[in-house]
Amino acid sequence: MRLGLVLVSVLAAAVAISAAAGDAKVTFVGHEKAAKGGTLVTAPDLNIQINTRTGPGEVEVHDKETDTFYVIDGDATFVTGGTMIGGKVTGPGQQRGTDIRGGETNHLTKGDVVVIPAGIPHWFKEVAQPIKYYVVKVIRP
Repeated sequence: MRLGLVLVSVLAAAVAISAAAGDAKVTFVGHEKAAKGGTLVTAPDLNIQINTRTGPGEVEVHDKETDTFYVIDGDATFVTGGTMIGGKVTGPGQQRGTDIRGGETNHLTKGDVVVIPAGIPHWFKEVAQPIKYYVVKVIRP
């Protein structure tokens, strides 16, 4: 119940951000679609997803996207900041790398929220058990 309220609140905030930018369209995502995960909303200034990770990923840096993660279940070692090692451009405003030097390590568990501003390296370094997390990406023009 509490998780549902949190997800609805975060989705409402994302829609409010979109409305403030001049987009007056309301977006509704039903619980059946949300339960399946994946991309729930795509707009020019935001993207909302529910992701599941079963293993470590690559280091990511988004030039114009601020990510907000809300951990629904599971746990992982998550590194932010520092300097990305082995970085390569993978798309417009997107870079991927192999490691982070000098970052801050946090252990993410159910209920944690982390906000990663645009331009900050971040990385799921270790995933002890599958981690399911809600993502709101706010995209600067």
